[in-house]
Amino acid sequence: MLKNMPRLTRLLLRLPKTNNYNIHQPKILVCRHFGQPVALTHPHLLNDGEVTPGITKLEYLTRRVNLVDKAINLYKQVQVSNHIFIIPGAVKSYMTNDIPYPFHQQTDFLYLCGFQEPGSVLILESAKGKANNHTSTLFVPEKNPDKELWDGPRSGKDGALTVTGVDSTHNISDLEKYLYDFSKFNPGFVLWYRFDKPSNVTVHNAICHEFMIEPKYRSLEDPTRLCQQLRSIKSPAEIDLMHKSAEISSEAFIDVMKFSKPGVNESALYAKMDFECRIREAEILAYPPVVAGGNRANIIHYINNDQIINDEELVLMDAGCEYHGYASDITRTWPVSGKFTLAQKQLYNAVLNIQLSCIQLCTVQFSLDQIYHAMLTLIGVQLQHIGLLDSQLKSTQLMKAAKEYCPHHVSHYLGMDVHDTGEISRSINLQPGMIVTVEPGIYINKKNKTVPYEFRGIGIRIEDDVLVTDSKPIVLTDGCPKTVDDIESIMASN
Repeated sequence: MLKNMPRLTRLLLRLPKTNNYNIHQPKILVCRHFGQPVALTHPHLLNDGEVTPGITKLEYLTRRVNLVDKAINLYKQVQVSNHIFIIPGAVKSYMTNDIPYPFHQQTDFLYLCGFQEPGSVLILESAKGKANNHTSTLFVPEKNPDKELWDGPRSGKDGALTVTGVDSTHNISDLEKYLYDFSKFNPGFVLWYRFDKPSNVTVHNAICHEFMIEPKYRSLEDPTRLCQQLRSIKSPAEIDLMHKSAEISSEAFIDVMKFSKPGVNESALYAKMDFECRIREAEILAYPPVVAGGNRANIIHYINNDQIINDEELVLMDAGCEYHGYASDITRTWPVSGKFTLAQKQLYNAVLNIQLSCIQLCTVQFSLDQIYHAMLTLIGVQLQHIGLLDSQLKSTQLMKAAKEYCPHHVSHYLGMDVHDTGEISRSINLQPGMIVTVEPGIYINKKNKTVPYEFRGIGIRIEDDVLVTDSKPIVLTDGCPKTVDDIESIMASN
C-alpha cells in the first residue's frame, strides 16, 4: 500500500510517534477570526487589554459607569425601578446594489463599547448594589459563513465578549425577547433611547418602536446629551490619540504645500493629502476636504475640488485625518506660486493675528461664543487697520460689518466626530480636557466692489486644534506651519 503513495506522504507516515508534545514542541495559539483588529491578530496596533488602539477595556467600562451614574443622579429625587439604555450602532449603507460605502460606526455606541461591527446594539441596565452600577449586554450579528465569505469575518457573540469585556453578549435576533422580558419584570423604568434619529432604522421599526409604545416605562429620555457631556472631556488616552492625529495631518500639510505649484489641479492636492495621511497610518480623511483655489475659497464648504489653481492665487485647504477613531481638523492658506502678494500678505497676517489672540482665550474663563464675539471685534479692527472698513465704526456696528467678511463661527468641539458633541452648547465655559478648533477667516468675493481690486477674490482661513487645560491652551497642531515666512520657506524648498 505504501509504495502507491507519494514519496512525501510515505516519509511522513514513517516519522516516529511520541506523546510528549509538551516537552519539545512549540505551543500553538488557536487564532479565531474577529470582525475588528484585536491584540492577537494586530499586535502592531493594539496592546493586550485594549479594545481599540489606545483605549482599554477598563476605560470603556468607566465610560459606561459614568453614563449610568449621570442618569441615576438625574432621577435621584424620583421613584423609578430601573434605567435601561438602548444604544444602537450604525448599519452599512450602500452606493448601489451590494456595493457598500466605507463603514463608519455610530460614535456614541463606539465610545461606550468599542465594538466596530455594523448592525449591533448595546443595552445598559442600572443595577442597584452592583459594584459597577450596571450590567452591559451587547447584541451582535451572528456568525454566518456564507456572508463572511463575501464581507469578512464576524466576531459573533463569543468573539464580541472576548473583544469588548461587556458582561454578556447575544445574537441580535435575541434582542426583542430580551426587551420584552425586561419590561415584564421591571415596570416603572426609565427608557433612554434616541428615537427621533435612529441609527438603525430596521431595529427601530421592528423592535424599539414596539418597545416604546408599551406603557411599562415611567419616562422616555434621549441619552445623547448625557453621553456627549462625557465625550466632550477627553481622557489622557484620547488626548494622546488626538495629538497623534494632529501630528499626522500637520506633517501631511507640509508635503502638500511642497507639492503645490501654479497650474496644479485641486484634485491633485486632495489626493496628495489623502496619501500622506494614510502612509502615516491614519485610516481615512476625517471629512471631505476643502481644496479651494482663488475666489472659490469664499465658498465656505467648497468640496468640488476640480479646478486649476493659477499663478498668484492662494489655495485654502481644510482637511484632517481620522486616527483610530479620533479626528483632526486643520485649515491652511498658501500661495501656489510660493510668494504672497502684498494684499494677500496683509490679509493673511490680519487673520493670523486674530487667530493667535483667539487661541489665548481658550481657557476656562471663556466660552466658545464669547471667543466668537471677540473674533468679530478683532476682524473689524484688523479690517479698519487695512482700510477695508470705516474707521468710525464702533462696537455693534463694527461686529455687524465683520460678519460680512466672516459668516461662520470661530470654533466647534472636536473629537470622535469632526463637528463633535453637537448637543453641547457653545455658550458654556470651556473645561480642562476639551479640544476645540480655532478658525477665524476673512473672505472677500471677487464681486465685492467696495474694496480695492487687489483684495478681491481672496479667501483666507487659519485653523488649529487646541486642548483646553487648567492653565494655558495647548495647540495640538503646532507642527503645521502658518507664518508667512515659514510657508514661503517651505514653498521655496520645493
